[in-house]
Amino acid sequence: MSIQEGERLPEATVHVMGDAGPSAVSTNDLFSQKRVVLFAVPGAFTPTCSQAHLPGFVEHAAQMKDTGVDSVVCIAVNDAFVMDAWGKSAGADELTMVADGNGDFTKAIGLEMDGSGFGLGTRSQRYAMIVDDGIVAKLAVEAPGAFEVSRAEAILELL
Repeated sequence: MSIQEGERLPEATVHVMGDAGPSAVSTNDLFSQKRVVLFAVPGAFTPTCSQAHLPGFVEHAAQMKDTGVDSVVCIAVNDAFVMDAWGKSAGADELTMVADGNGDFTKAIGLEMDGSGFGLGTRSQRYAMIVDDGIVAKLAVEAPGAFEVSRAEAILELL
């Protein structure tokens, strides 16, 4: 069963790229005492993720922050090197690009999917959520193959 609105995000270790290379970050550090927009994609550099999902959040990050959002976080079951390169290629300077390389966080919230039919292995479902101090305030999970409820514009309306 996947995480629901009103539930606390589980503790997990994810990675971000720092000046000295990948560094481990606790999800508690990412979400505690902050209002965060988190969105997940099945994979960096994949078509819908690169052409629509990430660009929408890049375009609307400042507007989201104007509503009181402390950070906009993009997460995928990819490594920190890929997430960093993808963020740079998309001009995602205002976003935090987070690698859930082993899928630990994704599995802990019950939003993994089997992408092995496409050669992707276990990946994250496409979703977005608004997190207040580690609690899921709003959750928008896409139906398989859809791209509607987790768009940046849809999340901006919820803020």
